[in-house]
Amino acid sequence: GMNNKAKGYLLAAISSATYGMNPLFSLPLYADGMSVDSVLFFRYMFAVPMVALMVKSRGRDFKVAKREIFPLLMVGVFFVLSSITLFRSYFYMDSGIASTILFVYPVMVALIMTIFFKEKISLQTWTCIALALGGVGLLYKAPSGATLSLVGILFVLGSALAYTLYIVAINKTILKDVPSVKVTFYVILLGFFIFGGMVFLGDGLQTPTKWYLWLDIFAFALLPTVISMYCATKA
Repeated sequence: GMNNKAKGYLLAAISSATYGMNPLFSLPLYADGMSVDSVLFFRYMFAVPMVALMVKSRGRDFKVAKREIFPLLMVGVFFVLSSITLFRSYFYMDSGIASTILFVYPVMVALIMTIFFKEKISLQTWTCIALALGGVGLLYKAPSGATLSLVGILFVLGSALAYTLYIVAINKTILKDVPSVKVTFYVILLGFFIFGGMVFLGDGLQTPTKWYLWLDIFAFALLPTVISMYCATKA
C-alpha cells in the first residue's frame, strides 16, 4: 500500500540526506592531511561495532548461510567501490557538485530494473524521482568559480553506478530475505577489511592530529555510514 511506499521514500530521503553529509565530515579530515584510505578505514572501523550493536538490539544473529556468502561479497564490493570513487571525486571538483551528481542513482536503479528485470515502473515512482532530482537541482548552488572536471564527473558517475548495483543486488538476490541490518553489518565489515588492506598497501595509516577530529570520525561513522546505509537497505 501507499503507507509502506511512503515509508520507503521517507527512508530513502533520510538515507540521501545523511549520505549527503559525507563531505561535511570528510573534508576537515583531508584538511588535516589524512588520506582518503585512512579516512575511510577509520570510518568503517568505528561503524563495525555500531552496526553489531544494531544487529544485537534487534535480536538478530550473525549467522550466514553458504548461499548468502557470494551475494554479500558482491554487494560489499559495490558499496566499497561507491565509497572509493565518490571520495576521489572530491579532489577534482567541489563536494557539493559531486553529491548533486551522485543523486542520479535512483534514475539508474529505475532504468536497470526496467531494462534488465523488465519491471514496470509506475508513474508514481517516476514522479517521485523527478521531484527528487528537481529538489536537488533547486538546492544546488555552485560555489563561484567551481569547475566541473571530466575525471571528477566520471568518478561520481562510477560511484552512482556502483551504488545502483549495490541496491539492485540487494533487491534481486537472496539478500532481499536477509534482515537489512545484517546485510549492512557484513558490507561494513568487508569495507573495513578492504580499506585496511588499502591502507596497508598504500601510504600507511594516518591518524588525525587534533583530538576533536576523532569526534568527527565518530559522527562520520554514525550518520552518513550506519544510518544512511541502514535506511537505504530498508527502503
